[in-house]
Amino acid sequence: AKEGDRTATQGLLWLKRGLELTAMALKRSLENQKETLSESFTEAYNKTLKQYHGFIVKKMFGVAMMACPDRETFYKKIGGDNEGAHEQLLAWVNALQGLLNELNIFYASGAFDKGL
Repeated sequence: AKEGDRTATQGLLWLKRGLELTAMALKRSLENQKETLSESFTEAYNKTLKQYHGFIVKKMFGVAMMACPDRETFYKKIGGDNEGAHEQLLAWVNALQGLLNELNIFYASGAFDKGL
């Protein structure tokens, strides 16, 4: 696609990046049950989206993490804080990661994420 015709490609790229944050944060949370959700999401943010954000957005993310629910509340709302619910969520996260891997191959094959 020409430089000016990449709107859909850019939109998908940002969706992919956001889903990478979500997958990494949830997997980290499931694997590190002593860690707060805020810590899991902050570490995932640092490894995924932070590099694309400017100073103000980085600070806004930090403020948003102050509103992050505690683990118990979050897991109760998505199906319970038990082994069965964790196994289902981990299966979902792994499936999401598989889709993200396919998108990463697509973006790498055409260098669609260069300069974005």
